Amino acid sequence: MDLATFREYCLRKSRATEETPFGPDVLVFKVGGKMFALAALDEVPPRVNLKCDPDLALDLRDRYEQVTPGYHMNKKHWNTVEIDSGIPDAELYEMIDHSYELVTKSLPKTKVKVRARSRRISTAARPARR
Repeated sequence: MDLATFREYCLRKSRATEETPFGPDVLVFKVGGKMFALAALDEVPPRVNLKCDPDLALDLRDRYEQVTPGYHMNKKHWNTVEIDSGIPDAELYEMIDHSYELVTKSLPKTKVKVRARSRRISTAARPARR
């Protein structure tokens, strides 16, 4: 997987946003204002940080030498992953999905409901297409 594919996949997630709060060389992907992925643009080979269940994080680190404790992150809950060095794309997609799901599950229910309601209201308020 290359960095462009990683970025596109992250942005396809519902309500996912992209920001650069740490400078122009680090893309941060968020849902509900919380990070689920980071990608360093200047790293060779390309590396990303993904949130992960602590037990699964240890398992992935045992299975793949390209998965290490999260660089500059809480090493219990984040992994750094070299995305173009041998891990099957299907496994990388699962890691991204897992990270996204962990974050969405941790969002306050009221925040999720308010966002869903405001989306319905804004959709209903739009004029009908002719």
